[in-house]
Amino acid sequence: MSDISFQRGKALPLQVAGLLLALMASWLLWSGIYKPLLLGLGLFSVVLSAWLAQRMGFFRHPISLRALLRLPAYWGWLLQEVVKSSLDVARIILTPSLPISPTTVELPAATSTEAGRVILGNSITLSPGTVTIDVHGDRLLVHCLTRESALELKELEAQRRLARLELG
Repeated sequence: MSDISFQRGKALPLQVAGLLLALMASWLLWSGIYKPLLLGLGLFSVVLSAWLAQRMGFFRHPISLRALLRLPAYWGWLLQEVVKSSLDVARIILTPSLPISPTTVELPAATSTEAGRVILGNSITLSPGTVTIDVHGDRLLVHCLTRESALELKELEAQRRLARLELG
């Protein structure tokens, strides 16, 4: 594979087949309905997603098997953080006397790839009470509902976990 085709995100047939298989398996497991029309629509959505992924350069970023095996642990940790943040925001909403202290914080991305910075920004935004406003170079600008959540983000736990995931 030449450097130019790699930069444009050209995919090897095995990569496309792997993505198609993963998407189809996910769709079948999450759908739970196996009627011909829905199977056809699922197949269409999987093929369309793979085609869009190729057009967007998804295959420029190879993913190691070790990183794929570490992904469920990252998702578990992220789910735990989302639940914890949801409870904090619900507590603030239900108790109006609790002071909110909106603040912005600039964080280092501490990831080696553009995809890593995007995953980090999205992971932060998934947690209620925080929104990634901007990604510039290796820095993220994040708006937080409270100073406590900003201080928690400054501990850089998300960056450490994502770096472990990226190292594969």
